[in-house]
Amino acid sequence: MDLIAETIAAIRPLDEAAMQAAREHQDRLTKPRGALGALEELSVRLSGIAGACPPPMPEPAAVAVFAADHGVHAQGVTPWPQEVTAQMVANFLAGGAVVNAFARQFGAEVRVVDVGVKAELPPADGLVSRNVAHGTADITLGPAMTPGQVRQAVEAGIEVARELVAAGNRCLITGDMGIANTTASAALVAAFTGRAAETVTGYGTGVDDATHERKIKVVRSALARAGLAAADGTPTTADPLTVLAELGGLEHAAITGFILGGAAERVPVVLDGVIAGAAALAAAALAPDVRAVFVAGHRSAEPGHAAALWQLELRPLIDLELRLGEGTGALLALPIVQSAVRVLHEVATFDSAGVADKA
Repeated sequence: MDLIAETIAAIRPLDEAAMQAAREHQDRLTKPRGALGALEELSVRLSGIAGACPPPMPEPAAVAVFAADHGVHAQGVTPWPQEVTAQMVANFLAGGAVVNAFARQFGAEVRVVDVGVKAELPPADGLVSRNVAHGTADITLGPAMTPGQVRQAVEAGIEVARELVAAGNRCLITGDMGIANTTASAALVAAFTGRAAETVTGYGTGVDDATHERKIKVVRSALARAGLAAADGTPTTADPLTVLAELGGLEHAAITGFILGGAAERVPVVLDGVIAGAAALAAAALAPDVRAVFVAGHRSAEPGHAAALWQLELRPLIDLELRLGEGTGALLALPIVQSAVRVLHEVATFDSAGVADKA
């Protein structure tokens, strides 16, 4: 059995007995029933993921920032030069990016994974070298990746997830870096949700109106070229790995594997923005039960992210109109995820505290 098939086979539905135990425990805690709102249901799902009530504390946590370049950059979909991807990788490794600042605040590890940067990156502490290719091909002209490349990238993501869990991490967070990756994300979201290009293509890193219109045309062109244009709300039935190979980035494929790997290890995976949302759609198409481990960290300002969350039936924990990527929104949600579990571990019950329950 190959690594992808083996990982998918290891993914199980939520543990119903653990979830029921969590609901009953929530009802005995010294607070009105349901008073913690969505936090209570989150604690129930986290119990179901772990198969235990209370579940292990989701700490320590690690964010894996998957970095890759995109051939569609040649279509003028962003004013940022492609070299910025490699430059930002260096910034991550030096600890100078927003993801580093947030990770330090919350005690999370940052692991940078080169899965497709269009540059030779020297070895460095915190850098995982899994380079499959120096960027993808232009999705308007042909498939972004070969079938072999997409499988290799998915396997790299699975391996990173396994390594981080083996190192003791109990919560995984998706991160990304890749100039032009919101264009590829929009194409993937359109294919997996069946929505029109103009409804899922956003402004990315703050492009102007003319560039935004160009992005929409590029996404529409790529979908038509790949035979994946629907625009009627009908998700594609094509093989998910084929869709990734046609339209995605190497980081999308790797994050797909990272999500699958986390699910197989029964740890929660906190999703970041639209790049993670696109990868989550691919992961769910490959293994429907993987949805159980998804925690939507936030809702980004990208319309494609809202479409992905709707398709996956996910409620984001925060909504701050972020559009940075890197794992920043997911990291901001980490304390909420941890708080949901801490309630089950530390809050007294009515009986243990000697507090009268309501009649």
